[in-house]
Amino acid sequence: MTISAPYGAAGAEVGPAVAARLGLPFHDRAIPAQVAGRLGVPVEEAEANDETVVRGLWRLVASLGTMPDPVGAVVPGTTLPDARAYREQTERILGEIAAGDGGVVLGRAGAMVLRNRTDALHVRLDGPADRRLAAAVARSGRPRHEIAREMAANDRAREAYVRHFYRCDPAAAGHYHVVVDTTALPLDTVVDIVVTAARGRGLGR
Repeated sequence: MTISAPYGAAGAEVGPAVAARLGLPFHDRAIPAQVAGRLGVPVEEAEANDETVVRGLWRLVASLGTMPDPVGAVVPGTTLPDARAYREQTERILGEIAAGDGGVVLGRAGAMVLRNRTDALHVRLDGPADRRLAAAVARSGRPRHEIAREMAANDRAREAYVRHFYRCDPAAAGHYHVVVDTTALPLDTVVDIVVTAARGRGLGR
């Protein structure tokens, strides 16, 4: 199962809960460690890249100029060898997870990477930006202006990453089997919906 979730859509809360209910491993922080091993770099570097590659991509878009993207975004006019290396290794690891014991993967454009697998379930957690912002503020307790700035940068960068590498809109419903507005429902209900969909697709233990 892949879960896509923009900032404030509770991916970090829903993902582990769904995995626990289904008896499946939750793949999130372990992926950068595996990427580090494949690339022969320190785990700390892989973790830093995992967090900053999309933001770095967007900064490159803003600073070096842009060119049109077929789906209406902007992409860098130069190559990104480091980002590409991490992306390629991440794709290989996702493929191995899907071919092996499976699990629940949060983020990393999983729905695009595994779109051709007939045994996968792709889930999008989303919601209007203002309600995602309110939810993120409530969960973190941090100042609203800080969260708003972080959310805008995160959403913009992750969209740029998916559009650049996969030439598609990560929010388009057609990429997913299930789309849930996590700002309109209690998170327990969201987990129930996703778990039910997974069981219907034959996932879980």
